[in-house]
Amino acid sequence: MTRPPTTAQRRVIDAADPDTGRLRGTEAQLAALVKRGLAFRHPRPPHDHFLTPAGHRIREGEPTATAESEPTEAARGVFAARIGGEEHPPRPGPARLREVRGAWQGMLELRRMTNPDGATDRPCGWERAHLVQAAALALEAAGHPPAGPDSEAGYRVRATPQPDAVAVREPDGERLRACAATLEEAGWQVGEYTEPRTRARYLLASPRRT
Repeated sequence: MTRPPTTAQRRVIDAADPDTGRLRGTEAQLAALVKRGLAFRHPRPPHDHFLTPAGHRIREGEPTATAESEPTEAARGVFAARIGGEEHPPRPGPARLREVRGAWQGMLELRRMTNPDGATDRPCGWERAHLVQAAALALEAAGHPPAGPDSEAGYRVRATPQPDAVAVREPDGERLRACAATLEEAGWQVGEYTEPRTRARYLLASPRRT
């Protein structure tokens, strides 16, 4: 089993923001938590530190995973939004909800820091460079269900030949329109189209610049 955190490290974990998992502590304390896979350092200034799913489990008193069973991505604090149809999707539950909520709040902060006018109502440069992940994060954070590995139901976000657009597919027409509304609210330009061969409806979404 992984070693439990020290008393000082546990105090830092317990004092984390309950919604975002943002941490406050000395550089040495935060670095030690990162080394143990309990926290990660945001890559953008001001480089705040946040709890990983493993850190959240310790904070809530849940059993910790063994070193062999802990996912490598989670241990490194790497977050990936659900694009739909993944072969090995992350485990759903409260920890995932917190992780997604924290990622979305971090994205809004990144918009504020990197958009020239500090606007948070439209995508930033990172989102325009990572279209699929950016659109998927907006959808997952809003509570839309992604498609499972063996399910047609749920959204799927995929790249397109157009360099500035992603396709969003959802077989349920009402849910597809709800996805469009979410993306528009998140600062995307969205159009609904029909596949010529299958007649299935889908969305094309591009980040709004103004």
